[in-house]
Amino acid sequence: MTVFPEERDLPEGRHHLLKEFVMTEIQSAPRRRLFRPMVLAPVLGLAAAAAVAVPVLFGGGAPAYAVEKNPDGTLTVTVNEAKDPKALEANLKGMGYDVVVDFVPDGKQCSPRKRSESWVPKAEKPLSVFPPTVELDAGEPSFQIDPAKIGPGQTGVLMFAVTEKTDGPTVAGIWARVSNGPVAACELVDSDGAPLDVE
Repeated sequence: MTVFPEERDLPEGRHHLLKEFVMTEIQSAPRRRLFRPMVLAPVLGLAAAAAVAVPVLFGGGAPAYAVEKNPDGTLTVTVNEAKDPKALEANLKGMGYDVVVDFVPDGKQCSPRKRSESWVPKAEKPLSVFPPTVELDAGEPSFQIDPAKIGPGQTGVLMFAVTEKTDGPTVAGIWARVSNGPVAACELVDSDGAPLDVE
């Protein structure tokens, strides 16, 4: 049993004219809208969701960074791709923490000008938690910070030392402090060889 009827046996010229007629009708027929609003809405919703996810994704689909709240109130910050410190900063601010984030590449440092008028002594309010109170994955550049150390009117500063590797920039270390007020932007200049630090 054949699903399609067999093509009629027509003379060659007639067969050609029939094909030409069909093609002309297809081309001259008014085009119908293929996408109706009800069909298009879910597609647009998926596209919008993908657009929101793009800023935090790089390369193979892994998030550029992750911020995880720990049961003790601390945060675990993991930086998979050291490319967009302001996105991480915006994420922390969105969570309610006034933190400035900078990535400092090999051979660079923040300009020697003062970034803060008054730093809280590190021993008094250590923003970075060491040793960590939660288990950090040794294979990932993860750091634990305690945002409770940032009081009203104070600003946390996270400076990540970035090392260039064959597969891209990777975070190698963290410098974390608390300022008693606003913090000036980090202007990158050539390094003088001093360890990662600011005043």
